[in-house]
Amino acid sequence: MVAVKDLNERSREILRHIVEAYLETGDPVGSRFLSRTIPMSLSAASIRNVMSDLETLGLLFSPHTSAGRVPTDMGLRLFVDGLLEVGDLSDEERSSIEAQVAGTDRDVENVLDEATRLLSGLSNAAGFVVAPTHDDALKHIEFVPIDAERALVVIVTEGGGVENRVIEMPKGLTPSALSEATNYLNAHLRGRTLEESKGFLAREVEKQRAELNSLTAKVIEAGLATWSGGRASNDDPLAKSLIVRGRSHLLEDLHALDDLERIRHLFDALENKRDLIQLLDLAESADGVRIFIGSENKLFSMSGSSLIVSPYMDANEHVVGVLGVIGPTRLNYARVIPMVDYTAKLIGRLIK
Repeated sequence: MVAVKDLNERSREILRHIVEAYLETGDPVGSRFLSRTIPMSLSAASIRNVMSDLETLGLLFSPHTSAGRVPTDMGLRLFVDGLLEVGDLSDEERSSIEAQVAGTDRDVENVLDEATRLLSGLSNAAGFVVAPTHDDALKHIEFVPIDAERALVVIVTEGGGVENRVIEMPKGLTPSALSEATNYLNAHLRGRTLEESKGFLAREVEKQRAELNSLTAKVIEAGLATWSGGRASNDDPLAKSLIVRGRSHLLEDLHALDDLERIRHLFDALENKRDLIQLLDLAESADGVRIFIGSENKLFSMSGSSLIVSPYMDANEHVVGVLGVIGPTRLNYARVIPMVDYTAKLIGRLIK
């Protein structure tokens, strides 16, 4: 994927002006318009060459022959991540939001309803709020890859609540591992809260560690295997590697072969459960404003829409719900992002 650092100053400036003009008007942007607005002395022909290069990189496309260009989802993502100058709300805007949301009777449902109306009105898009779940029992949990570094966690509770959280992926975790985590958690953790689920997995890990320690001691004492780098650690047996010796003797001892096969399975199980516990930890602690643009918006599977979301937290800094705005990719990101962020923090204060 192209990054801002991969573009020279001329390309960055032209891309920024195209995106800003498109977000304002929704119309394709042509080279003549850019030659009059960018603070560089460039001919329309030079600008067209840069636009063509940006199109080759997948950042722009032309909706019609001989028309101007509009940004692709990738172009919008690069703009939001590296070129967008996010402003801050004025004191007047903050006071207005607080008066409208905090002016309700402080009933949680009314506060959230008012926040939804507020975000919708201020952004000219659809506002939404996912209500607190009070750590309800899990009914379904799913991890959806967004890119190589992030995943969306969709949590459905027995009470009908839905929470959507973006997490940073543990390094080395593959999309197939996420799929396996989803299947395992739904098979074993339904009816448990996130906290209870982590406790269940921790107990399973301890049981398997005890079995692993017993088996490894047995094969090591028999002289059939040894630990690389020293003794196995009770805290993290995965930090060591088992080296098998005397394979010809193993063939004569079927019990030893069975023991080594069980050890292999235990290593796999411990590795998987460690990933699962890490995923659950991340799901509980996810925070900050997140932005999904176009095809990145996997939760609703809506092409051509953007989603700006932020979690809000209780007095213990636990994520209890999510609020945000969903609308066309032409959202005013610079205005909506701080608006969503401030409203989420305000709700967190009000419901504590």
